[in-house]
Amino acid sequence: MDTTCFKVRITHPFHPQSGREFELICRRRHWGEDRVVYSGDDGRLRTIFAAFTDVAPLDEFRLVAGGKAAFRTVDLMTLCELLDRLDARSVWNHA
Repeated sequence: MDTTCFKVRITHPFHPQSGREFELICRRRHWGEDRVVYSGDDGRLRTIFAAFTDVAPLDEFRLVAGGKAAFRTVDLMTLCELLDRLDARSVWNHA
C-alpha cells in the first residue's frame, strides 16, 4: 500500500493511540465525516477523525482553550438542548 510520505500524529488526549505517528495513506470523507486513513500495526487500514490528528490546523476554540477545556461551548449547548428534550418527555410520561 502506497503512502504519502506524510506523517500524521494522533493528538486527541483521550485516544488510546494519542501521541503516535503514522504514515498518512489518504484523507477523505467516510460516512460523511472528514477522516484520515492510515495503516495500523497489523497492516490493516484504519481511519480516524481528521480532527483527532494534527493533519488539520486547530480551530479557534481549541487555540484559545489551549488544551484546558474538556468541552466546546457549542457541544455543551447541544447537550443542554438534548437534556431539555429528555426532561420534557419525562414530564409527559409521568403526567
